[in-house]
Amino acid sequence: MHISILSRAFNLYSTQSLYRAGFRRGHKMGVIDHQRCNLIIEKNLPQVYFEGRRINDVDAIIPRVGASVTSYGATVIKQFELMNVFTSTRSDALLQSRDKLRSLQKLSTSDIGVPKTIIVNNLEDLPQLIRTLGPPPFVIKLLEGTHGAGVILAESTNAAISIVEAFHKINQKVLVQEFIEEASGADIRAIVVGGKVVATMKRQAPKGEFRSNLHRGATAIPIILTEEEEKIVKKSARLMGLDVAGVDLLQSKRGPLIMEVNASPGLEGIEATTRVDVAGEIIDFVVQKVKKISAYQREQRWKVKR
Repeated sequence: MHISILSRAFNLYSTQSLYRAGFRRGHKMGVIDHQRCNLIIEKNLPQVYFEGRRINDVDAIIPRVGASVTSYGATVIKQFELMNVFTSTRSDALLQSRDKLRSLQKLSTSDIGVPKTIIVNNLEDLPQLIRTLGPPPFVIKLLEGTHGAGVILAESTNAAISIVEAFHKINQKVLVQEFIEEASGADIRAIVVGGKVVATMKRQAPKGEFRSNLHRGATAIPIILTEEEEKIVKKSARLMGLDVAGVDLLQSKRGPLIMEVNASPGLEGIEATTRVDVAGEIIDFVVQKVKKISAYQREQRWKVKR
C-alpha cells in the first residue's frame, strides 16, 4: 500500500516514526509537504501537484498539519478527499478541533466536563465575567497557542483584566479559564486511534511551573485511565470527528475535565514514556480502513455487474 504523510519536514520525530512504522510493515511510504502542494480544481477532476508531479498513486494520507498552517493544510486534505484518497484526519475534523472556542462549546453541551471558560468581546463586561470563574488565579490562553505558548497564569483579578486588555489591543482573542488547583500542575494525555485508547501518560509540570507540556520540562509516567476517563476521552475524540487524536484532560474534584482535543498529537513524548508503538497503531488503522473501503467498492461493482 502507498501511504503518504503530509508534513512540513521529514526530520520531525512524528513524521519519522510514522514513516518507519509503515516501512517495517512493508508499505511504500512518502512525505508530502502540504505547504508546497498546488491544486487544480475542475469539473470531476481534482488534482494535487507536488514538486512538479501529479499525485495519483497514493492510497492514503496521514496529515501532520501544524496549527499555523491549518487553513491551507485542510484545503489540501479536502482535495485528497475529493480524489477518494483515504485520510486519517478529515479536513472538517481538523478545522473543528483547531477552533478551541467552538470545540469547548461542542464538548460542554455534549455532557463532557470542561474547565469553566469565558471569552470576552466587550471589555466593559470583563470584571463581572471574571468573577463568575471564582477566586484567582486564572488561566489565560491565546486561541491559537500550542505547546503551552500563549498560556499565562494570572495571580489576581486585576492582573487577569490587564492581560486580557493588552491582548485585545493587539487584536488577539483569548480564553480565560478557572484554575484547577487540585490537579497540582498535572494533566493526562491520551491517544485515541480508531475509537480505541492506545496509549496514556500523566504529565507533571516542574516546580514553579503550571504548564505540563513536555517541551517545557515536564516529566511523564504511563498510567491507566479509569473507566470514566476512558469513556470521556473516546467520546471527545468522536465528537470532534477525529479517528486519530490526542485528548488532554485534568483530574478535578468534579471529575475529568477535557482541556483540548488535538488533531495532530506529537508522538515523541507518548512513545518514549509508554513504550507503545503509537505510529504503528496509526498505520495499522489506516491500512485496515483502506482495505475495508476497497472491499466494499469491489462488492458494489460486483453487484452492478450482476
